[in-house]
Amino acid sequence: MAGLLIAGTGSAFGCLNRPIATNEPRTTATIVERLTQSSVDKIDLLLAIDNSGSMADKQDILAFAIPDLVSGLVNPRCINEAGESTTVGSPNTDCPQGFKREFEPVKDIHIGIISSSLGGHGSGACPEATSRSNVDMAHLLARETESSDNGTIPTYLGKGFLAWDPDQKLDGTPDMPGENDGEADIDTDSPNDLNNTSLVGQLKLMVKGTGQAGCGFEAQLESVYRFLVDPEPYATIEIQEDVAVPTGLDQDVLRQRAEFLRPSSLLAIIMLSDENDCSIREEGRNYLVAETRNGFRLWRPRPECAVDPGDPCCRSCSQDQKGCPAAAECTGTDGFPARLSQQEDPVNSRCWDQKRRFGFDFLYPIDRYRRAFTEAQIANRRGELVPNPIFSDPNPDDLDNNIRDPGLVFFAGIVGVPWQDIARQDAQGKPDLLRGLNQDGEPVGGFKNADELSVPVLDGAFSSTWELILGDPASYEAPKDPFMKESTAPRSGSNPITGDTIVPPTEAGWNGINGREYTIPAESTGDLQYACIFDLPESKTCEGMGQSCDCRAVPGQTNDNPLCQPDGGNDQADPQPRTNVQIKAKAYPGLRELQLIRELGPQGIVGSVCPRQLDNDGAADYGYRPAIGAIIDRLKTVLGGQCLPRTLKPNKDTGQVSCLILEARNTQGQCKCDDTPARTDVTEKHNAARDKVLDDPIAQAAGWDCVCEIQQLTGAEADACRNDPSDNVRVDGNPVNGWCYIDPSIRVGNEDIVASCPPTERRIIRFTNEGEAQQGATLFITCSGE
Repeated sequence: MAGLLIAGTGSAFGCLNRPIATNEPRTTATIVERLTQSSVDKIDLLLAIDNSGSMADKQDILAFAIPDLVSGLVNPRCINEAGESTTVGSPNTDCPQGFKREFEPVKDIHIGIISSSLGGHGSGACPEATSRSNVDMAHLLARETESSDNGTIPTYLGKGFLAWDPDQKLDGTPDMPGENDGEADIDTDSPNDLNNTSLVGQLKLMVKGTGQAGCGFEAQLESVYRFLVDPEPYATIEIQEDVAVPTGLDQDVLRQRAEFLRPSSLLAIIMLSDENDCSIREEGRNYLVAETRNGFRLWRPRPECAVDPGDPCCRSCSQDQKGCPAAAECTGTDGFPARLSQQEDPVNSRCWDQKRRFGFDFLYPIDRYRRAFTEAQIANRRGELVPNPIFSDPNPDDLDNNIRDPGLVFFAGIVGVPWQDIARQDAQGKPDLLRGLNQDGEPVGGFKNADELSVPVLDGAFSSTWELILGDPASYEAPKDPFMKESTAPRSGSNPITGDTIVPPTEAGWNGINGREYTIPAESTGDLQYACIFDLPESKTCEGMGQSCDCRAVPGQTNDNPLCQPDGGNDQADPQPRTNVQIKAKAYPGLRELQLIRELGPQGIVGSVCPRQLDNDGAADYGYRPAIGAIIDRLKTVLGGQCLPRTLKPNKDTGQVSCLILEARNTQGQCKCDDTPARTDVTEKHNAARDKVLDDPIAQAAGWDCVCEIQQLTGAEADACRNDPSDNVRVDGNPVNGWCYIDPSIRVGNEDIVASCPPTERRIIRFTNEGEAQQGATLFITCSGE
């Protein structure tokens, strides 16, 4: 047996490992694959934006890319058979003759924003008194500036998020604007709705209003977890006998989650950050890693940590030393466990390489977030497994009682990594965001997708791009690209892809990735060398400014930072002091975010927070346009369906293929397969496949109580399905309900129907009319093969 993966709206498509022959589907040794649910008609889009110092310039670049993001979802391009594309004025405008939408416009979208600031996690860091942005606590943000009250930007019914509603149906009466309807205008206000705003305009304001006055212990990943997943988001953290104890429930988070998150939507999280994640465990004494009061310093690690952080005796000197040899350096002059000095433990650099530096990891493991985005159950505060809100129905009394399929959860990170490392490359191996070759050899440019990131690079010198940009965190192996190594000291080496060499701060030189290393004074509050830098559209003086400006003068410290304008007539390659005028922006290695993206496989999307250029805003490589393009390209494979890379073998007489398609859904005890067109009860010979469906991890959470077979079309109806490109396929005036296989390369079906597929994948399984998966249902498929 061979598994087949299909997905889509209107049509559902599959991914094959080998050709499939024309045998009757068998039920012994059945391989049944869960498919991304069809009928995706809504999206919940969460923007998770770092609001710590130095983020304003990145937020401005993201705001500029908002039209690309919005239009790409609500008004997708029209494409013809030759692969040429064009756009039309609105999602309700038909494509020109000979053109077809990449996917149907999405007409129901929730868009919300949260920041990375969760306060001090029980420590004295990041108090609200210093900045209200320090304690955003994963509440939805709609503020004009970082110092404004939340809610100063109008949102849908004051709920904190925007609602895209071009058909004005949220009020219950389609096409008649009402007070409870959402936004109907993309970028210019019109009489199409009752407000005086637009989706793009409001979202731009919200992005910029996130600000950069938030907590420096950025909890990018935990903020997302708290808003979307945490079954018991705490109201406060109390310190009881030196231990952090989460108490109470944040009812605002629970209410906003229930209003924002629909159980059957496509869920996309887009994270923007220029630093590594620092999601501190909110339990035990982990809060001490953020403690800054009274000159607090962390304890020394045992000597084993410097050699191998994975050694069982790599511990903090403050921990139980049982089973490990005596370590004299673990005892201070006062007889207590030894502590690090200020130079060894600068407070602004406590979130990197913790096990090696402190003998203890204070952060939540990445597996916490992988499980959150993929598994039906998660642990609550007491360690008990409970339903995951992402895969549950938060409002069981409403009409949307279907459960999201894990294949409809996507996580995209626009994070600290050189764009050159993740860009597709031209035929000469040069990173090229405009004409780089995809895995099919097409010059499409942009960033690599999950498959391309996972294959060997540089003629097999490295197992994958991940080895370059991430290394192996489980084994404490650093990335092979030296620009991605976290370090306070100047690094050395060359980028394996571009050959750019790291320039020491004492030598002349300049590279195209991070410029050069710089001197981080031992007496400073801490910093790391940069993964990448980029030109600011406009320079800014840092005189009298706070930590959000990177070129501010610090008494007694030499400034040789590559972000700063050279002094006098010096060249940027000169190892000379620089001025307090900032001309470039920076990013640090975003290793934890990248680790999560890798763990999520095809559900993860990576982009660089360091844009290639900010000079030509009409070019495809401007700003974050390549990152937004990678996100749209990945989502459209679900919204528009996936084309088949390999051929099925139809029966030469009937044209049918030997595949069985099952549909699982929650009918609340009202299952009647025969009452729905194109469905029948599962036959006895297919019971094994049905049992496999009901064994799926999501089955219980989804409450599936109905599994039906969707019928493969025959005769004249099959011919119409294969050859009629219209959305309403009919025979003798009657609708055609069911599915068929189309592959013009073997003279099966109309090539116009597969025109939007890549040239090497122009074959599909097509669902017509009521043969499409019902809203919120999940499809499963098994195919027989030789």
